[in-house]
Amino acid sequence: MKKIMLIGKIGSGKTTLIQAIKNFPLKYIKTQVIHYIDEFIDVPGEYLENRSLYRAIVITAAQADIICLVADATSSDNGFPEGFASMFINKAVGIVTKSDKKGANTERAIAYLKQAGVKKIVMTSAYYRQGIEEVIGMLEKA
Repeated sequence: MKKIMLIGKIGSGKTTLIQAIKNFPLKYIKTQVIHYIDEFIDVPGEYLENRSLYRAIVITAAQADIICLVADATSSDNGFPEGFASMFINKAVGIVTKSDKKGANTERAIAYLKQAGVKKIVMTSAYYRQGIEEVIGMLEKA
């Protein structure tokens, strides 16, 4: 698998998604700093939510083969500025998390990711493993 960087808002499910892909037990862990887990780079949500930290995101992205923008289907807030994916020279894909949760609005999450500039988007549920194999396949082929 290639080196994968996950970017999304606080609580969007980046770490849980990694746990599901790696078949680790699903448990909430607050990412405090950029965290390297094997082939994954887990970026704290604060980096996306604080524009002064964008430089750190771009510099770290140079280590990744694929950038995954992660959008929470239960959140009405769009964390990604328009065209955000164009900041990266690497391929950017979108992943919608929490598609199984009550109140999930997957269409809204997809719209946020498209506005950010991603073309390929996968719907996921870490708890039901929906879309996890598709994400793995996409990351292996990219």
